Amino acid sequence: MRTYRFLALAAVSAAIVASPAYAEKGDVLVRVRAIVVAPNERSSAVTPAFPGSKVGVSDSVMPEIDFTYMATKHIGAELILATTEHKAQGRGTLSAVPTLAKTWVLPPTLTLQYHFLPDAKIRPYVGAGINYTIYYSTKASDELVKAIGPTSVHMNDSVGYALQAGTDIDITKKVFLNLDVKYIGMKTTARLNTGGAINTARIDIDPLVFGVGLGFRL
Repeated sequence: MRTYRFLALAAVSAAIVASPAYAEKGDVLVRVRAIVVAPNERSSAVTPAFPGSKVGVSDSVMPEIDFTYMATKHIGAELILATTEHKAQGRGTLSAVPTLAKTWVLPPTLTLQYHFLPDAKIRPYVGAGINYTIYYSTKASDELVKAIGPTSVHMNDSVGYALQAGTDIDITKKVFLNLDVKYIGMKTTARLNTGGAINTARIDIDPLVFGVGLGFRL
């Protein structure tokens, strides 16, 4: 009899340990990811001085943290926080200047998510929301200054949409692996001031953001 009780207790304990790390209404999920921000950029020429030019935007790899509040077992609201550094790259008639400027980008993004299988060990979700992008610490490169003279660079902030898909995969009762991809509508107008001579370029950045990391259910 003691053996049967011991086996029953062990089975119950194993079931508890193996139970999904799913979130209930009111829970908060915290995810820590490594992200790759891969722009799908398009730009106008840098006008009026550089017809035939284009501006590229470099990839960036950085850490990210996000917080999800579960309004129900299926519906969550996620706030994504990260900052990345990018290079604005000369192309076309500006290809002789590989780096035009460097800037830091802070794009806080809020998405509303739908979690398809909240009680399963593998829980896919999709989301959609809004993004506000702040460009800061923007500086002309030494290469640009050498080519055209002392130049200040400013990039306008922007508002755009965000689309998201991902999945959570259980590791323990409260810890899970997270895989995530986002498309973020992101744009700016870059303004170059070289001794009072103004040149501008409109840049649509529109990155794909690939993330992998760990999540924790608080």
